[in-house]
Amino acid sequence: MYNVVLIEDDPMVLEVNRQFVEQVAGFQIVGTAANGLEGLDKIRSLRPDLVILDIYMPGLNGTEVLMQIRQEQLGTDAIVITAASDIPTVQRMMHHGAVDYIVKPFKFERVKKALENYEAMKRRLNAGSALSQSELDQLLHGRLPAAAAQAILPGALQVELPKGLQELTMRQVVQYLMQQPKSLSAEEVAEGVGLARVTVRRYLEFLEKSKQVKLDLEYGGIGRPVNRYVWVQKNPQFHE
Repeated sequence: MYNVVLIEDDPMVLEVNRQFVEQVAGFQIVGTAANGLEGLDKIRSLRPDLVILDIYMPGLNGTEVLMQIRQEQLGTDAIVITAASDIPTVQRMMHHGAVDYIVKPFKFERVKKALENYEAMKRRLNAGSALSQSELDQLLHGRLPAAAAQAILPGALQVELPKGLQELTMRQVVQYLMQQPKSLSAEEVAEGVGLARVTVRRYLEFLEKSKQVKLDLEYGGIGRPVNRYVWVQKNPQFHE
C-alpha cells in the first residue's frame, strides 16, 4: 500500500484528487494540505511514498515544495497536477524529480494511469535484481506505449509517437488546439504555445495523419495557400 499526501489549494480539486486516488487499488490518502507550507510539514511528519501537488499555491509554491523535498532528502516521490503547461515550468518540475505531470483539466483515467505507472516503476526498482536495457529505457525515457498514450493524449492515439516527438510537447499542442474555436496556421499555434514554427509543424502534421486534426487550405492573395488546422476529436477523458 502506497501512502499519499495531497497538496492543493482549491478545495474542489482537492476533493476530486482524493476521490480519484482512493479508487485506485494500492494507494491510500494519509494527509492533505491547502498550501505548500502545510504540505511540507505533512510530508516531514508522515513521510509518504508519494505527494500529488499543484504548482500555483500560497506560501510555498509546488516548485519550492519539491525543491525542499529534495534538499531534505525526504524520500518522497511527486506527481504534479496543475494548470501550468509551459515548457520552462514542466522542465523545472522534471529537473527536481517529478515522476509524472498532469495538466488540468484532466480525467480519472489519466490519474489512474499515472498511479499505475508509478506502482510499476516502484515494483521494478524494488525487485532487488538488475534491470535490462529495455527495462531501463522504459523507466527513464519518454517513449510511451499505446496504452499510456491513450491516457495522456486526447483522441486516444493508438500508436507510439514517431522518433523525435515528445509526449509533453504533443500534449501542449493538443491542449491549445482543443481550446480554439477556429482553425489555426502552424505559425499561430507556435505563437500560442511558445514553440518554434518548424517544431509545431511536425506535431501538426502527425496529428493530421492520425486524423486528430482536420487540415484546411486557406487561399488568400498571391502565393501558396496556408495550411490551417482545427481539432476534430471529441474526447471524454478530459475534465472541463
